[in-house]
Amino acid sequence: MMKHKKYMAFKRGMDIVISGIGLIIASPIMLLTAVLIKIDSPGKVLFMQERIGKDGKVFKIAKFRSMCTGAEHTGSGVYSGKNDARVTRVGKIIRATSIDELPQLYNILKGDMSLIGPRPPLTYHPWTIDKYTEEQLHMFDVRPGITGWAQIHGRKSVEWNKRIELNVWYVRHISFWLDLKIFFMTFLKVLRNDDNENTGETVIKENVKYNGDE
Repeated sequence: MMKHKKYMAFKRGMDIVISGIGLIIASPIMLLTAVLIKIDSPGKVLFMQERIGKDGKVFKIAKFRSMCTGAEHTGSGVYSGKNDARVTRVGKIIRATSIDELPQLYNILKGDMSLIGPRPPLTYHPWTIDKYTEEQLHMFDVRPGITGWAQIHGRKSVEWNKRIELNVWYVRHISFWLDLKIFFMTFLKVLRNDDNENTGETVIKENVKYNGDE
């Protein structure tokens, strides 16, 4: 337990250092991206969305907007597949290169997220937090990350029950070497643009918890 606490403190320190340096280095790219998004389509540069974070607390995740304004309420909703008409011209590029995720460095600096950890789910998808099982809730024991164990094992192609299972496994085996492995494997996946599109709905069956009254 003491070893785990020491690593988590070290991990938070590294998150602050890396995100701070990352924001400085990436600032020219982020500025250019913001300008191109503004020129390409009407709407805000940043897309803010409520996600579930550590201990089940809701926070607003920041991403560069890659879709037309109001995309969540049109087409396929939360799913974005190949040739999705809602994705803008600039959006296709920043998604393929994962540049759209760069504003999350601020989320890390702020303390909402970590560089590596379970990806934070939407407040309503794959299901609301009251529908998570006791086992699944363990994925919220740590700060969510920009990338994680589930992302290097299929990313958007993995069904959500399996995705959560991978996240819980990560939480129980978290270590410096595991984080290092995830970091480098993520780098390779970004270069190859692997598993970066939904190939279909990734929720086979929604969790249903028995409360004793049914």
